[in-house]
Amino acid sequence: MASLMTNASAMTALQTLNSTNKSLSETQSRISTGYRVATAEDNAAYWSIATTMRSDNMALSAVEDALGLGAATLDTMYTAMDSTVDIVNDIKAKLVAAQDPGVDRAKIQEEIGALQDNLASIASSAVFNNENWLSVDSGAASYNASKDIVASFSRTGGAITIEKINVDIDGIKLYDSNGALGILDRAQTNGNAVATIDISALTASAADMTTLTGMLEDVDEALGLITDAATQLGAAKSRVEIQRDFVSALTDALDRGIGQLVDADMNEESTRLQALQVQQQLGIQALSIANSSSQNILSLFR
Repeated sequence: MASLMTNASAMTALQTLNSTNKSLSETQSRISTGYRVATAEDNAAYWSIATTMRSDNMALSAVEDALGLGAATLDTMYTAMDSTVDIVNDIKAKLVAAQDPGVDRAKIQEEIGALQDNLASIASSAVFNNENWLSVDSGAASYNASKDIVASFSRTGGAITIEKINVDIDGIKLYDSNGALGILDRAQTNGNAVATIDISALTASAADMTTLTGMLEDVDEALGLITDAATQLGAAKSRVEIQRDFVSALTDALDRGIGQLVDADMNEESTRLQALQVQQQLGIQALSIANSSSQNILSLFR
């Protein structure tokens, strides 16, 4: 039925064109933003998951930075400890040379004294980010023997867990100004400390040779403790590097997971855009034809 009051064809064409325009606007938004789910109204569940995962990924990025800082601190301490091993070995060699009855022990002590100064300098210079784990003052109010390096961040059932790598600096400190409790400034089994050994007054007497042997044993004992401390630092450094690589890989995996949830497939969207543009043009033409159909009624009155 042809009607002047109601143009059903135009109404249908207009509804189809509006639907096409809506789909076209949605597709253009996806192409311009790169997201299939850009806001909560696009898909509330996916948007909520992606938002939480992005927040956790930022926390993991902070963990990676903390691991980098921890690795640099450990590397500084390990480098100083490694140099300390070499110097203590030199002191040990000087004490062995001093066993010779005809040697000038005062001259050897000058060399040992220079090495002792080097040890103190190395320990005091082992500073990174205002942290020094080798030369400390355990009596200070701010002293804490437990050093924690943030290693991971995880969320399980809404509960957040932060794991840490712990380093006990009481076992690696070389000098402690509070009571001489470091490896180098505390007395070992025979009562000698590497930092204060002095053989300049020793003679070739049996008693002095016994004292010299005790010094050598104490230096060797301290060397073993230093080696253990270097091993502890090396193991912690290795663990931090492994954890840092894992966190980096985990961050990438989470990024990919978020992308699967909310990223738009640009190949699909560009193809869809072309199809919708054609549908829009056809819809405009259909609406134009439907609107012009009422003009045909005038021909009936001619």
